[in-house]
Amino acid sequence: MVGELENNPDAMEELSIKLLNEGKVKEGLKLMLRAARLYEGEGRKEDAARLFKKLGFILFEKTGSIEKARPSLLKSAYLYIDLIEELLSAFEIDINTLDTYCLNVLEIFLALNDEKNLVKYGSQFAAIYEDLGKSYQEANDIKNAINAYESAFVYYKLLDNEKYRTVAEVLVALYGDIAEKKLAEKAYGEAGEAFTRLAVYTRALFGYEAHYTEMMDTAAQNFEKASKLSYSEGDLDRTTSLLVKAEYAYLLARNFSRAKLIGVNTARMLNQIVRAYRSQGSEMDAARKLVELTETLIGIGKVTEGMQAYKKALEVTSNIESRLRVRLAILKWKAALDRDEALLDRIDLMEFYTRRGRSYQALELAEKTLKETEELKESLEALQLAEGIY
Repeated sequence: MVGELENNPDAMEELSIKLLNEGKVKEGLKLMLRAARLYEGEGRKEDAARLFKKLGFILFEKTGSIEKARPSLLKSAYLYIDLIEELLSAFEIDINTLDTYCLNVLEIFLALNDEKNLVKYGSQFAAIYEDLGKSYQEANDIKNAINAYESAFVYYKLLDNEKYRTVAEVLVALYGDIAEKKLAEKAYGEAGEAFTRLAVYTRALFGYEAHYTEMMDTAAQNFEKASKLSYSEGDLDRTTSLLVKAEYAYLLARNFSRAKLIGVNTARMLNQIVRAYRSQGSEMDAARKLVELTETLIGIGKVTEGMQAYKKALEVTSNIESRLRVRLAILKWKAALDRDEALLDRIDLMEFYTRRGRSYQALELAEKTLKETEELKESLEALQLAEGIY
C-alpha cells in the first residue's frame, strides 16, 4: 500500500496520522518522516516544515526524549528560517504569514531549551518587524505598521530586551492618534478598542498604575457610550457585547464598583436575550450569549454561576474561541484583583496570539497559566467540570 503512495506525500501524511491514531506508532512515524522528506524534495517547504515539526513533537510526546525529537525539530526550524528569508525578499510581505513562520521557529528553540538560538533569532525577528513598522509608517500604512510594531514588541518583551520600551512608545503614539480620530467621529466602540490597546502599551512603560488605569477607564466609558447608542437603536445583542467589554475594562482599571454595577445589569439583560433566542429556536445565538453571560458573571466574582451558564452553552456548541474567552475572563479577574503584572503580560500575549489567528496557542498558554496559579485551582476544577474534563 505504501508503494502506491510513493509520490503522494499528502496521502502518505494522511495514512501516517491514521496509523498513529490506531496505535501503530512506529509505522506511523516512519511514514510521516517519508512524507516530510517527500514534501521537501518537491520543494514544498512550508508543508515539510510543518510536518517535521509535528513529527518532532509527536516523538517527544511518545518517547519523553527531546534528543530523539531534536533532528526533526531542527530540520523544521531551519526550513522555516528559509521560508522567512524568501518571504522578506518578496515585493509585498504578508505579516500574518511572517508571524506564523517566526513563531514556529521560536516555539521549536524554546522546546529544545536552545537559549542561544532563541535569543539570536528572536532578536533578529524583532529587528525585522521594527524595520517593517518604520517602513509602513513612512508609507502611512498605519494598519500594517501597528501589526509589525506589535510583533516587534512581543519578541523584544519575550527576550526581556529593553528595546520593547522604544516600540511601546511608538505604539502609544499610534493608538493615541487612532483613539482621538475615533472620538472625533463619535465611533465610540472603536475608540474603546483603541484605548484598550493604548492601555496595554502604556502599562509596558509605566506599570500597573494611574496611567494604565486611566486609559482602561476611558476605554470602558467609550464602550458604555457605544452600548447606549446600540440600545437606543434596539440592538440588544450588540448592546450586551459592548457592556461586557466595558465591564472588563472597568475591572482592569480597578474601578470595581462600576464593573460590578455593569456586570449585574448586563447579566440580567443577557438572561432575557437568551430566553428570547431560545423561544425563537435560535439555539446557536443563545449559546453565544450564554458564553457572554459566563464572562459577565466571572467579572463580578460569581465563577460558580458563570460555569452553570457555560455548561448550558456547551450543550449546544463548543469551540476554541469560547473556551479561550472563559479562561481569559478568569485570568483577567484574577489579574485585576491582585494587580498582577506578570499575569497581565501573559494575558496580553494570549490576546496577541488570538489576533494573529493562533487561538490554539493562546488556549494552551491560558490552560498552562490556570494550572500554575494555585489560587485559581477551584476555578479550574469548576471549568473542567463544566467541559466534562475530570
